[in-house]
Amino acid sequence: MKKKFLTALLFVAPMLTFAQETASVGIDQKIDAAFKPISEFFSKIIFFNVWHDPDIPFVLLLLVGSAAFFTIYFGFPNFRFFKKAIDIVRGKYEDIETHGAQMLYGEDGIAQGTDFNNVDDIEKHIDELSDDLAIDGDIKDTIRDESTSGEVSHFQALATAVSGTVGNGNIAGVALAIALGGPGATFWMVVCGLLGMSTKFVECTLGVQYRDVGEDGTVYGGPMYYLTKGLKERGFAKLGKVAAVLFAIFCIGGSFGGGNAAQSNQATIVIKDIMGLTSTGAGFWIGVVLAVFVGIIIIGGIKRIAQVTEKVVPFMAVLYIGACLYILFSNFSLLDDAFGVIFREAFNPKAIGVGGFIGVLLVGFKRAAFSNEAGAGSASIAHSAVKTKYSASEGLVALLEPFIDTVVICTMTALVIVIFNMGGAFQYGGDGLGAVMINGESFEGAGITQQAFNSFIPYSHLFLTVAVVLFAVSTMISWSYYGLQSWKYLFGRGKVADLTYKVLFLIFVVIGAAASMKSIWEFSDAMIFAMVFPNMIGLYFLFPVVKKQLTRYLDAIKLKHKALKD
Repeated sequence: MKKKFLTALLFVAPMLTFAQETASVGIDQKIDAAFKPISEFFSKIIFFNVWHDPDIPFVLLLLVGSAAFFTIYFGFPNFRFFKKAIDIVRGKYEDIETHGAQMLYGEDGIAQGTDFNNVDDIEKHIDELSDDLAIDGDIKDTIRDESTSGEVSHFQALATAVSGTVGNGNIAGVALAIALGGPGATFWMVVCGLLGMSTKFVECTLGVQYRDVGEDGTVYGGPMYYLTKGLKERGFAKLGKVAAVLFAIFCIGGSFGGGNAAQSNQATIVIKDIMGLTSTGAGFWIGVVLAVFVGIIIIGGIKRIAQVTEKVVPFMAVLYIGACLYILFSNFSLLDDAFGVIFREAFNPKAIGVGGFIGVLLVGFKRAAFSNEAGAGSASIAHSAVKTKYSASEGLVALLEPFIDTVVICTMTALVIVIFNMGGAFQYGGDGLGAVMINGESFEGAGITQQAFNSFIPYSHLFLTVAVVLFAVSTMISWSYYGLQSWKYLFGRGKVADLTYKVLFLIFVVIGAAASMKSIWEFSDAMIFAMVFPNMIGLYFLFPVVKKQLTRYLDAIKLKHKALKD
């Protein structure tokens, strides 16, 4: 694999240099011109306003209002179950999730009357039992096999989902929010992230609860399935079917946009900057190269994706967070000033062309929702593949996702940018579209973050280029899985359908690299937020099911603790 990677790099480098000199004149501009009307069309439809001056899109009210409702209804699960979620990822309750609490710790459970304190001891005990000893008509080894529906572990599911959300929304999206709405937008991003933890818990619990498991063990899950199955249980089969189809269509669009084109767009910006590529076709060729690498990974399906993301995501996150912490601690005396200006401008903004207080609030909410995707339902597709007998267990794991994505990583990025701009490096608001002037040059998105990092860490533009590309690639490969699942729901699970989707997905890698940031992000926002409408239908019909499954799982944990204590 390493030899192939190095060979590919040796082949790719001359291509980029060649593109600088020989790419067709205006190819990037032609792609952008063709894509721009599509982007504007979808953006106008999805972000219809319920209030003007400032403009307040209905979809944002739906998203944030629903998150607040779920937070209150479930008794603030984002805070109450935070530690338990970490314990689940660590495997503390793996035994009951694999075999069932009643089987192990019930009155006639095989772990009753024994002195077991960990999963390995129980597994060993099960292996030592007689193969012909049956419980409820099943041999114990058979029971073990039946209980492992799913393809990936809690950690792998979380890593795959996090890789789908922790992307250039955390680097470019945060910079865009601050450039447009000033420091105060950061505060509202964090608020939206905390509320989004509850929404993520609800949708990912439902994703596991209503998933399909194929004959070969492949898992198919997500809003498409809990909309059809769940609403059918409630007597609304037709509504569920229509909503599922709409979600699948929008999710495919989301995979092409926010999960793909927006990522390759930002990766291209930093690659062009670091390599000094200025030709009109450079973006196209960078997109081709990215498409090749992404294509190699996504061929392998969710197991290959999970294997890649569980290695790339922690490395990527540690690398990026480490650099942020270095900058923040190096400027420790300015941290209180940075937090102060963020809080102050959240409630008393400088009205930077986005409608004053309400405008800044909406900018923060919009960028946070795009970044963590809570309410869009996309992450439930990845979480559905987890190995567990209790759907609520993965719902609790999922609530960590917006915290990692928005509360931690987005906040760190914002603090770095705010501290960088305390010296007046750029003017908040810029051109009103997200671009700002720094040292006489125009920067937008990841370019702003890159300038901030470079002012504190020499040659950090090299590091940030690597980080942006890793963020982009990991997000793209995770979203390829989301889109493929939706594609299969609409067009079947055959190899031709599979290949067709992957080819289209890779084409959008190239489109994203070639088109302008404004066109790509308008389309990406529209597609991600479009998913909210059908997904919320499912969440509002089925949240009582989540309540029941949460109680069932918490009771299972209590049974284990009681048995071990006794």
